[in-house]
Amino acid sequence: MAATRTLFIGGTGVISSACVVQALEAGHDVTVVNRGSSSTRPLPEGVEVLHADIRDPQSVHAVLGERSFDVAAEFLAFTPDHIRTDFDLFEGRVGQFVFISSASAYQTPPTRLPVTESTPLRNPFWQYSRDKIACEDLLIEAYRERGFPVTIVRPSHTYDRTMIPTSGGWTDLDRMRRGAPVIVHGDGSSLWTITHNTDFAVAFLGLLGRPEAVGESFHITSDEAPTWDQIYRYLAEGLGVEADLVHVSSESIAAVVPELGPGLIGDKANSMVFDNAKVKTLVPQFQARIPFAHGAGEIVDWYLADPSRQHVDRDLDAAFDHLADRARSFGA
Repeated sequence: MAATRTLFIGGTGVISSACVVQALEAGHDVTVVNRGSSSTRPLPEGVEVLHADIRDPQSVHAVLGERSFDVAAEFLAFTPDHIRTDFDLFEGRVGQFVFISSASAYQTPPTRLPVTESTPLRNPFWQYSRDKIACEDLLIEAYRERGFPVTIVRPSHTYDRTMIPTSGGWTDLDRMRRGAPVIVHGDGSSLWTITHNTDFAVAFLGLLGRPEAVGESFHITSDEAPTWDQIYRYLAEGLGVEADLVHVSSESIAAVVPELGPGLIGDKANSMVFDNAKVKTLVPQFQARIPFAHGAGEIVDWYLADPSRQHVDRDLDAAFDHLADRARSFGA
């Protein structure tokens, strides 16, 4: 039986916002716990909003009182301490606890493709991923030891119109518009699965209230895996320009821009292709319908509609100039 009382911890993020909308449309009685409204992704009418900070458990206890829910979907847990807080808050009051993990937790680099749910979890390069693995370990232990009703969901790179998937964000698109060289990690040929948030939400909603999903893990991704060169070129097409792509190793980028290193070396540098057979078994209607060629146009249109969204990181812009000059001087 489908869930009716659904609690979202978070609800205005890239992924959670689409899930809230579709849950409401599907007839769920939707409650959201978050700190406040979002001007970028406002909650739709019909959602009950409880204002509390999940990092302040007492404030959550105060707004929840003695209420219980069929499902609690946790989008804001990133460390084991967050999960321990969730045990205190939700154990005994939810029929299903859905933890949003990350597909970056899978073995990196993978020894074989496509990735399935039986692929080992190991990422020695990115602390974010290791923390997600530790969260999963706690949850599975709780399920095995005392029946805590967890379902683990691992998104891969999921986006909406506000999220530019490249390392430089709007800085990359600004460089395309100016005709400046754009840095692409590696040789641009690695495959990258990229998923529209509304497609993700279809499969996610299909797992809610399903006893068969408890104690299980699922990744939810598109079946489309363009190369990184294609991703950059789709964005350039949306802008109506031709991108001047310069390929630089992920290690070289990380040496010049250290903050990009974990996400590149621990995730984007590797081809990632997923087998979605497991989630489709429970949610046969799930099919990723929005290709990135279309999604790229949504992104470009959203940024061009308001100049205040077009923030250029001048330090990053200068670093990209340096990397492009060095790459071309070596290749001369």
